[in-house]
Amino acid sequence: QVVLVESGGGLVQAGGSLRLSCAVSVCTSGGTFSSFAMGWFRQAPWKEREFVATINWKGGTSYADSVKGRFTISRNGAKNTVYLLMNNLTPEDTAIYYCTARAWAFGSSRGADYPYWGRGTQVTVSS
Repeated sequence: QVVLVESGGGLVQAGGSLRLSCAVSVCTSGGTFSSFAMGWFRQAPWKEREFVATINWKGGTSYADSVKGRFTISRNGAKNTVYLLMNNLTPEDTAIYYCTARAWAFGSSRGADYPYWGRGTQVTVSS
């Protein structure tokens, strides 16, 4: 079993920044945090869930076009934590942000490829 707990969400004005954290607990013989690919997805009210960013086991990253250049995903193996630094936020970034994990070296932009999900953290950007 893999447990993901997000934190760091909140209310911020447009143009501001937030850093989300995702603490990862691995209670399975199927792998360790260092071997997992991690991802962030988000879902805004009345919209479908969408891919935000992913990071593979070696630190390679991929981003949705809508956040490229503004968001940065990173991971800290010593702390079993993945981060999402969000800069220059706009009201369109308002959503619940979910941390995801898969026991595979490489990430994916498809939510269905991630078996493990956190409960999410709310990010609200005011204009």
